[in-house]
Amino acid sequence: MGIAETYSRGRSVVAEQPLTLLVAVVCVLLALDLVGKLVGGSLSVLSLAIFLKDGLILGLVIGLAGVGLSMTYAILGFANFAHGDYISSGAFAGWATTYVVAGFGTLSVGDLLLLGVSGDANAGTVGVSVVSTPLAVLVGLVVAAVFTVLLTLAIDRIVYRPMRDQDGISLLIASIGVALALRYLLAFVFGTSRPGVTGGSLPAVTVPGIGIQINAHEATLAVCAIGLLVGVHVVLQYTKLGTAMRAMADNRDLARVTGIPTERVVRATWVIGGGLTGAAGYLITLETGTIAFDFGWVLLLLIFAAVILGGIGSVYGAMFGGLLIGLASTVSLVWIPSDFTTVAAFLVMILMLLVKPSGLFGGVTTA
Repeated sequence: MGIAETYSRGRSVVAEQPLTLLVAVVCVLLALDLVGKLVGGSLSVLSLAIFLKDGLILGLVIGLAGVGLSMTYAILGFANFAHGDYISSGAFAGWATTYVVAGFGTLSVGDLLLLGVSGDANAGTVGVSVVSTPLAVLVGLVVAAVFTVLLTLAIDRIVYRPMRDQDGISLLIASIGVALALRYLLAFVFGTSRPGVTGGSLPAVTVPGIGIQINAHEATLAVCAIGLLVGVHVVLQYTKLGTAMRAMADNRDLARVTGIPTERVVRATWVIGGGLTGAAGYLITLETGTIAFDFGWVLLLLIFAAVILGGIGSVYGAMFGGLLIGLASTVSLVWIPSDFTTVAAFLVMILMLLVKPSGLFGGVTTA
């Protein structure tokens, strides 16, 4: 009876959920091939560990930035295409401040503010790192978050608030205009090159038994990102503001009728989302060591993939979706060239949505 019942259930899955079976087969084949590469020696354990480490680092940044995008969609009801340029703007503000603090008295303030676009301020002369200039990095991280909060509040007041009662398409188009304005303003001020911003040697810790190294900037990114994500969880689950945000995301009209100050919740959304976004931009620049006027726009594609994968409107979905997209982008290097890693990330998103169209945390807003 047990065998017959199992066979019957198997036929039911094949007949009713063929896409689920297809995804499962693809995952099993990839896992078997990965094991085969490890056993055969074409892929070393160290290489795989490096891919996993890089994927987790990237995933934390994507998840951190994705929380703000997800909150915006859940509470304000539109996909904010300017989100990537908030990342870039916060990063440039934070790193300009870092350079001024680290190089004050040795180089001109104008050169420092422009991050070496013109003048002598560069990674070699300033030598910024979390080890050699910890105060400058801390101040820059705070400024990146605060500047992005002020930027998002200002743009909301000027652009989005007058359009609050319009449909999501109008707000989406407006956000594209904001994105273009911010991006090319950064290009006008800082140029279109990709300068290095960190310098000097970094201490690293070697993981025993694997040989993988984690440097000080990677560790700083991981600790800061995890701390901020835990902070978001605490706010959402254990504060009145979090309760109000979840209520408004579920039903804005009902929240207004019950006395929830919706405009105050909107401002809080921009404050939290903007702060996380600015911090994410600063931290990913700290880890990569380079900055460019359009890097936030490029990162936005992966952030959207993470938010959609996790379930649009779900903060926890954005967190876990970010980790999955980050891992997919780096582990895919086992099979494909680096130029196609973004394609691999979107392929993972598509495969998962075939199994669960509403996303990993679908149906859960802001939580």
